[in-house]
Amino acid sequence: MQKNINIQNKKARFLFEILDKYTAGIVLTGTEIKSIRSSKASIAESFCEFNEKGELFVINATIEEYAFGNYYNHRPKAERKLLLNKKELKKLHKEVQSSGLTIVPLRLFINEKGFAKMDIALAKGKKLFDKRETIKDRDNKRDLDRIKKNFK
Repeated sequence: MQKNINIQNKKARFLFEILDKYTAGIVLTGTEIKSIRSSKASIAESFCEFNEKGELFVINATIEEYAFGNYYNHRPKAERKLLLNKKELKKLHKEVQSSGLTIVPLRLFINEKGFAKMDIALAKGKKLFDKRETIKDRDNKRDLDRIKKNFK
């Protein structure tokens, strides 16, 4: 049995307001999936974009080169195609075009069948005061948890 792979983009939830979530498959080569299975990937600075054919790609996602790969190894920051239903792709493309929203990856994981999947979200950028409010709420929750712990 393989270990559970769950690579998250923690920065995305702070910088963006999540409106809608999707789970997409990723087109990968052999050395890329081996690197992901050994948790050698990062999606912190990545985003998603449509090409001229209407296909969705994740850009700036880093999958490190496989340590035991030879000259068939992959490029670490290559664009990788995301696989969604045609209806979902059209809906996302329309939302991005019309209302200026963006698509950000939230999580990269391997499902129970062994396929690499990515949770992506349709998101709207937060303003500075929204970010301050998020920090304040997080600090207040932490303080309340400390007080509750002391009374137990």
